[in-house]
Parts: sequence; structure tokens; C-alpha cells
Amino acid sequence: MEIGIVGDIGSGKTYISRKFNYPVFNADKEIKKIYKKNYRCFLKLKKKFPKQITKFPISKNELSKLILKNGANLKKIGKVVHPYVSKNLKLFLNKNKNKKNVVLDIPLLIENKISTKNLILIFVETKKKEILKRLEKRPNFNKKLFNLIKKNQIASKLKKKKCKFVIKNDFNKVSLKKSISEIKKKLDKYD
Repeated sequence: MEIGIVGDIGSGKTYISRKFNYPVFNADKEIKKIYKKNYRCFLKLKKKFPKQITKFPISKNELSKLILKNGANLKKIGKVVHPYVSKNLKLFLNKNKNKKNVVLDIPLLIENKISTKNLILIFVETKKKEILKRLEKRPNFNKKLFNLIKKNQIASKLKKKKCKFVIKNDFNKVSLKKSISEIKKKLDKYD
């Protein structure tokens, strides 16, 4: 069974994904690897943005400037990068096909219509002020960039409606552990 963890940027999806103790596919980590090691991806991005993409490994700073200059560039970058992420996802699923469950920590899981018949969605609900407080602590946080990225995601209310379970993330380890444990018991009934 594939467990998709969805929610807002900064809601704690990655932390919660790891706490299920199943193999995790983390799309953000995969993208970092692609930017660092995939020369083909670099060449494709350079072809699309010859003046702005100048060095390999791909610079997140250059990508951020591109997106800030024109929000539509986010989709253009995505069209180049997502096929590589999809390929890595297929490899991950194949490698873990004998595991009972896997977790998919993919920020645009719903938006990119990445779905299988065995996908169970879990929404991580976090108060907006908590999210902003956490994001502002990140070293390279840019509110304008954050808002541009949010515009490319479907509204949280709609995401939540598509999910089988909701985890309220109050950043309390004890209550999160309890919520995850309860969901795991319910998931066992699906097998």
C-alpha cells in the first residue's frame, strides 16, 4: 500500500512521513539529488533558460531568481524536472515492491495526479501561523517565493477532502506518535 502524505509547505509532512517507519520516497530530497548529480537535467534546463542557468550542479539560487522574475517559470522548471522525479519514484516503488507499505512524501502528489489504486492519502493539518513561524526560521526563506509556490498548489481544503485520514500537527511528539499509531492500526485493516 502507498501512503501519500500531503499538506501545506512547512506543515511537518517530512517529519511525519519518517515516523511511520516504512520506506519513504521524499520528492524534495530526490530533486536536490537531481540538481546535484543529473547533468542531463541541467542541460535541459540550460536549453530552456540559457542566460539564467549557468552552472552545474544546478543552483537553487538561480532557480529561485527565475521563479521570482516570472511565476510561470515554476511550471516550466517542473516540466523538465518532474520526469526525472517520476523515474526515481518508479525505481523506489520497484525496489520496495515486497514491503508491506511505503510512504510518498511528494508536495505536489495531488496536483501532479500521481495516483495508484493502492494510494491512501493522509492530510497534515497545521495552523497557518505555526507554518509561517517555522518557515521564517529556515535560512533561505523568501515569502514572495513561498506565495508563488503556494499559488501552484490546490487549496488545503480541497486537498483535505481528498484524504482518507487527517493528522493534526501541533508539533507535540507524543500526540503525533499517538495519531500515527492509530492510523497504522486502521491501515492494517486494508491489507
